[in-house]
Amino acid sequence: MKSCVAIRHVAFEDLDRLGPVLAELGFTVTMVEAATDDLARLDPLAPDLLVVLGGPIGAYDEADYPFLTAEIDLIRRRLGADRATLGICLGAQLMARALGARVYPNPNGKEIGWAALSLTPEGEASVLTELAGAPVLHWHGDTFDLPHGAVRLAETPATANQAFAWGMRALALQFHVEAGARGLERWFVGHAAEIAATPGVSVAELRAATAAVAPRMEPRGMSLLRKWVEQVCA
Repeated sequence: MKSCVAIRHVAFEDLDRLGPVLAELGFTVTMVEAATDDLARLDPLAPDLLVVLGGPIGAYDEADYPFLTAEIDLIRRRLGADRATLGICLGAQLMARALGARVYPNPNGKEIGWAALSLTPEGEASVLTELAGAPVLHWHGDTFDLPHGAVRLAETPATANQAFAWGMRALALQFHVEAGARGLERWFVGHAAEIAATPGVSVAELRAATAAVAPRMEPRGMSLLRKWVEQVCA
């Protein structure tokens, strides 16, 4: 069986809908807790797939969260070896930092909720074509510069760099395609303080939008993830 290591920063932002996809494709999954496991002892080249998940901290917060130093080093070594790597939200930001790009608070403010992407021509030629015209879930306050040599795949009016590819086996997604409607109920609890502090955002509105959009989005997201994993881990 193929192996996947997933790095998790908070319990409720997990693999969610990506978990069944990996099971269908014959992967065994090892969940690593970024805050408490020793990331420096992980072999960055060992798993067939590395997934770096989201979380509410900044990719530049090493002073408060020293584990980020080891995590960025692990990702850098993984990318340098051209091994299959998927970064989601914070994971995408950490990939950008590992490739030498700047990560910083988005001057256009937070994006929390469902909104469609605009795909670049390169995005339209990639697995992201599964998302054409479909709202995806955004939940971030930071953004990043495009790493040198990366291929930009998607944008929104507030965030120019929503996705990039690096080489043939690495994909960074600022948005969430792994989160399903049921799993998001945990987010509404875990992110309660952020929701309450963000003007124009409420649990009721997020839940209503999720109910309207997720039944159409979940199959697309799972198809995108399945196609990408099959491509890079063949």
